[in-house]
Amino acid sequence: MNARSALFDLYGDHLRTRGGRASVAALVRLLAPLDVAAPAVRTAISRMVRQGWLDPVRLPQGPGYAVTPKCESRLDDAASRVYRIGAVTWSGRWHVLVLEPVRDRTRRERLRADLAFLGYAPLTETTWIGPRPSPELDALRLPAHRFDAALEGDPRELVARTWDLDGVARAYDDWLAGAVDLVGSLPGDAPDHRVFAVRSRLVHGWRNFLFRDPGLPVELLPPGWPGEKARDYFEQEAARLLPPAAAFVDRNLDGGS
Repeated sequence: MNARSALFDLYGDHLRTRGGRASVAALVRLLAPLDVAAPAVRTAISRMVRQGWLDPVRLPQGPGYAVTPKCESRLDDAASRVYRIGAVTWSGRWHVLVLEPVRDRTRRERLRADLAFLGYAPLTETTWIGPRPSPELDALRLPAHRFDAALEGDPRELVARTWDLDGVARAYDDWLAGAVDLVGSLPGDAPDHRVFAVRSRLVHGWRNFLFRDPGLPVELLPPGWPGEKARDYFEQEAARLLPPAAAFVDRNLDGGS
């Protein structure tokens, strides 16, 4: 887990509900169990400030960083998908984006990654579809026309051509096997910093599916979709490990060693 990803996970999973801010010293302490060194934390913070995810703030504990409105939107949307907040329904219609061509390669690749994270997939280089509009689209300031459309044809065929569901299914199977081993490595009397580390790695691995799984409605998924079994395990273990992990976070935010 690199420092930037670890910071996103930390802010999203713990700090967003604790005011969305922390001192630099606390961030260093909190990422130490994940083997993220202090210089890497500071470098990642600087990068996230340049990208508009964090703002510097002065806290009683010293210099710190708070999430920006842009970051709040990203973290809240991610949390609703990671923890399945609210019922997922589908109207039977598709959200279609027709983008203006982006000539800059770096910006084009960043845009593709952002759209994939929001659950869209390309039909062509400039036309993307998703099962529902993403609330984050406005923050991206996309040069695009947006359409609410009905498909003439079988939506399952469209899904099979547009998303690599076989690859996503294999990834869920692999993740579940690794997650069982990860959680199984934790002794029953493990100190809370070890529980925090294991739970953080569990959440990080699961959060990576936001870049792969568009969150398609159940009626468009193959029978016996392995994502449901993997999700059941994630939700069970993430909840079970949360109290000691949260205690570790609270202690370090309060300035504990």
